[in-house]
Amino acid sequence: MTSSAQLERARIVDETIVARQSTRAFLDTPVSRETLSEILDVAARTASGANRQPWKVYVLQGRSRDELSQKVCAAHDALRNEPIASPTMREGYDYYPRQWVSPYLERRKENGWGLYGLLGIAKGERDRMHAQHQRNFKFFDAPVGLMLTVDERMMPGALLDYGGFMQNIMVAAQARGLATCAQAAWNSFQDIVLSHVGAAPGELLVTGMALGHADPKALVNTFRTPREPAQAFTSWLD
Repeated sequence: MTSSAQLERARIVDETIVARQSTRAFLDTPVSRETLSEILDVAARTASGANRQPWKVYVLQGRSRDELSQKVCAAHDALRNEPIASPTMREGYDYYPRQWVSPYLERRKENGWGLYGLLGIAKGERDRMHAQHQRNFKFFDAPVGLMLTVDERMMPGALLDYGGFMQNIMVAAQARGLATCAQAAWNSFQDIVLSHVGAAPGELLVTGMALGHADPKALVNTFRTPREPAQAFTSWLD
């Protein structure tokens, strides 16, 4: 029989997972190193194949965060204004598919246009789209930016381990009243990021992540993406 204490623990865990969302506007309230260390220590308990623990984390705050934002925003502008003269973009791995198919294509469109619609950005407003996309490279004003890397020799299986690691960071942060946003947008600027953080040869950028206190007054933070119910993706075999 499930005890009342077990039910309460389940409720807290479930509510924390469900409450997590991609936050796109943060306050400048600092987050202590002690809190960040607690979150990463919890996430370190993530399961990984052969206990290889393939994650490496760079925590950017203050000047290091601001300087990286400036570098990547400049490259992002250059890529738009002068594609030929812009830096060569290189991703460490293919995060998105080369060809989108149904139903994933429809979900992608619903996500993108749902967000832009909330912000009043219409199709064809390239300047506003560019500015909103560039918010990624300012960590949506979060005081903490995480850059997550992996040894390329552990690929591609390490990405499976990394999914759990990232989720545990986000849930542990949520449990402490903090918000996050995983940001694959950084991946195209891998070379700039890896050079900035002093990554070792052979490290690949898995993703970036913004972390801090959500701005409760920001309209963009009311955006919640839908989820398919379990019955839509589950087959029961007896």
